[in-house]
Amino acid sequence: MTKAKDHDKELRIHVMCRELGLGRSSFYREGLSSPEKAEEVALLKKHFHKNKGKVGIRQLKMILERSEGLIMNRKKIARLKRKHGLITKIRRKNKYRQFAKKKMEHETCANLLDRNFQGLDADQVYVTDITTINHHGKKAYVAVVKDLGTKEIVGKSVSSRIDVGLTNTAMQKALSRLHPKQQERLMVHSDQGFHFTHFSFRGLLEQNGVTQSMSRKGNCLDNAPVESFFGLLKDHLELKDCKTIQDVEKEVTRVIDYYNKERPQLGLNKMPPTEYRRHFYKPAFY
Repeated sequence: MTKAKDHDKELRIHVMCRELGLGRSSFYREGLSSPEKAEEVALLKKHFHKNKGKVGIRQLKMILERSEGLIMNRKKIARLKRKHGLITKIRRKNKYRQFAKKKMEHETCANLLDRNFQGLDADQVYVTDITTINHHGKKAYVAVVKDLGTKEIVGKSVSSRIDVGLTNTAMQKALSRLHPKQQERLMVHSDQGFHFTHFSFRGLLEQNGVTQSMSRKGNCLDNAPVESFFGLLKDHLELKDCKTIQDVEKEVTRVIDYYNKERPQLGLNKMPPTEYRRHFYKPAFY
């Protein structure tokens, strides 16, 4: 019986050596005298080469568990990989390309506005930002553009996605109201969020001759006027019946119309923003 077991053991060692590409003497010299250990190495090599050397320790661990039912901790896999020269191929990033891309896509601007919120003419400075609205367990995102001269909301966009299209759409609506000469004397101020440093937003302003200004990093007071409007917006929104993004957009439009056309402001001679604009600013360049 003992001889039969020894014969089976030798047979398994012979098979493992063949799988590993080792002579039997090398097998014993490298300390792989346990058939179980040799089998683990064989399986490790099998899946490493099957994936063309592009899998790391964590991937190998999961593959062995799922495909072979073999539980092996990460330290052991790392040790065997080093011992048998199983070097994972790593896709290295081009640091110069990454730097150029980052500079192109997310370039910040100086705080040219510097909290000078008062005493401005219509269409001289616009401020913009994004806020989140919760409705029926879902999220909606609202981007607005506010004219600091008349306190009027001159552009808005509502979406279930917080992508660059949200802010770009709101800004396009605001700029479409203006003559090219008005655009050239306009400044747009925002925070340093992803949407406002993105090349598409900066390109939109540049194409229309608009000057861009940004708040200092982490300083919400630099963009206080639009933050104040968001507080008022949320106070007046009635979202209990808003089940779709279209419902939310209608409700946001209702509140903005109320704010622009009906709600008087002390700083605007007790007029709503649109009435104040009509009273004090004649349409120019038309």
